Amino acid sequence: MKPRIFVTRPLPAPVIEELARSCEVESHPDDSAIPAARLGELCRNMDGLLVIAAPVNEEVLAQAPKLRVVANCGVGYDHIDVAACTRRGIVVTNTPEVVSDATADLTFALLLAVARRLPEGERFIRQSQWEEWQWSLLWGTDVHRKILGIYGLGRIGQAVARRARGFSMRIIYHDQKRRAESLEQELEAQFVDRETLLRQSDFLSLHVPLAPETHHLIGAPELAQMKPTAFLINTSRGPVVDEIALAEALRSRKIAGAALDVFEAEPRLHPDLLALANVVLTPHIGTATAETRLRMARLAAQNLLEALQGRRPPNVVNPEVYK
Repeated sequence: MKPRIFVTRPLPAPVIEELARSCEVESHPDDSAIPAARLGELCRNMDGLLVIAAPVNEEVLAQAPKLRVVANCGVGYDHIDVAACTRRGIVVTNTPEVVSDATADLTFALLLAVARRLPEGERFIRQSQWEEWQWSLLWGTDVHRKILGIYGLGRIGQAVARRARGFSMRIIYHDQKRRAESLEQELEAQFVDRETLLRQSDFLSLHVPLAPETHHLIGAPELAQMKPTAFLINTSRGPVVDEIALAEALRSRKIAGAALDVFEAEPRLHPDLLALANVVLTPHIGTATAETRLRMARLAAQNLLEALQGRRPPNVVNPEVYK
């Protein structure tokens, strides 16, 4: 008998076809979140779960006694109770390698957009306000040769650093541990302490996972240390930034601007952010390209199939289940 799997959102047809060759596949037909109680019911007789932006918590797991693998289609897995999965011997996987370039592209797009006030300019034209060329119209900030601070020099942080080199930016970074000297030389990146990163960065880009120690990593004390001409870019996880403190810093011009692709309580935003012109907002689209989403889905499917076939998948989040 083929193992049964459930997919929480519609996936590209080639991926579903690949899964169907060796599994009985059921999937949620709508591109919308499934409440935990409902997901638990749907997974009651499932061997595997391919999850996209749905909570996998105790409520779900308690109703799914046959579950052997939870394959996350994405790099971040804070919506999955990994500890609870591990206690039940359930393998958890993610898709880290394939998201780096698309997310780095968006990071740099946001950086350029907020520095050069591109959304303001676009609105200016669409609202029929442009009547003549003016010397003083929409002055922005240079990006080239500025200091880019990267908080978290993992795969995505490194990809952002590579893009910054094309703009002759000076790159500084902070992380839990210093990276290899060979990587620092390749990226021309200098390791600094946290305070130096905050004080010196002209653009501060966040690339850390969401964990208890990174919740509100950037709040009022950190924003107060930044230059009044600095910009904050966040494409990591929303709760890494205290949105109330950020809105106040933007409103009072303690920093020059911000660009955000992620938010504390998505899809709800702090209302003050919506009213501010010096913040660029996008709806969590860091990996939203056709090519990247297909690669993510294929890797998630590969992880799931490997685990169901008794092999160790390439991207295991909780390797202790194999001990």
